[in-house]
Amino acid sequence: MIEVRNLTKNYGDFKAISDVSFGVREGEIMGFLGPNGAGKTTTMRVITGYLSPTAGTVMIDGCDIYDDAEKVKRTIGYLPEKPPLYPEMSVRSYLKFAAEIKGVAGREISGAVGMAIEKLNLSEVSHKLIRKLSKGYQQRVGLAQALVHNPKVLILDEPTNGLDPTQIIEVRKLIKDLKSSHTIILSTHILPEVSNTCSRVVVIHRGQIVAEDEMAKLVSKDMKRLEVLVTGISDADSLKKTISEVDGVKSVSIRADENFKDALRASVDTGSNFEIAPGIANKLFTKNIRIHELRSAEISLEEIFLKLITKEDNE
Repeated sequence: MIEVRNLTKNYGDFKAISDVSFGVREGEIMGFLGPNGAGKTTTMRVITGYLSPTAGTVMIDGCDIYDDAEKVKRTIGYLPEKPPLYPEMSVRSYLKFAAEIKGVAGREISGAVGMAIEKLNLSEVSHKLIRKLSKGYQQRVGLAQALVHNPKVLILDEPTNGLDPTQIIEVRKLIKDLKSSHTIILSTHILPEVSNTCSRVVVIHRGQIVAEDEMAKLVSKDMKRLEVLVTGISDADSLKKTISEVDGVKSVSIRADENFKDALRASVDTGSNFEIAPGIANKLFTKNIRIHELRSAEISLEEIFLKLITKEDNE
């Protein structure tokens, strides 16, 4: 549905994004993840045609965003980080206005507005002025304007920014419900946003793509973890050195266990599908270190994100 190839955007000597490439399948919610200033918003603005790229191409539903600009704009619904609302208009009149400027035929506008109001659960506030709505309802109105012309593609830039926890949950559910009829790119710097909403993630840092995969594969890809609980050794540095000597161990962190006195817990990162577990056990036995627990553990998205960003900075 969406193909981004070798996208670059320069502002003078500054490269906001460089050689960015990724794809989004039809009916998918893809998370576009990165820290503030990574290039997320610039990429979204280029994809939607608000900015021209310095180099590269964007194809949406088989159409080039510049060669077929009018057709592509009818295909896209865009919610920028700050919703483009008119506070003195009522919800219904604003959505009618949005439908008109998005090219919805006159005889279809009423139905289009009704559809957007129903999808975003805005019926009870449809006659209220936008300025009198809560931040959560204003965000819903912003989503409604992106949906009012029933686009195939939704581009959502930080859709839960500034919302309280209850509003965040509501907006996440709304986005998930839209998956059945729309292809969605959700740009965010909030990690739970991606893990709770998206099936696949693209990670951008300093204007370049550093990872792209399905959520489940990204969490397991080349990074496995063993948790080891031991007694019989009190020196954390010695335990770390002992475990680090086993082939296949990438990193080891040691901490005192909260539940067992005089016990140490080691988190061992490896890329070997836990094939090194027997090696770790054997190494500890030879040092007369008693093993009370040896199990696999998940690595969180937060840790993976930090590893990717740190690796990119080091390179």
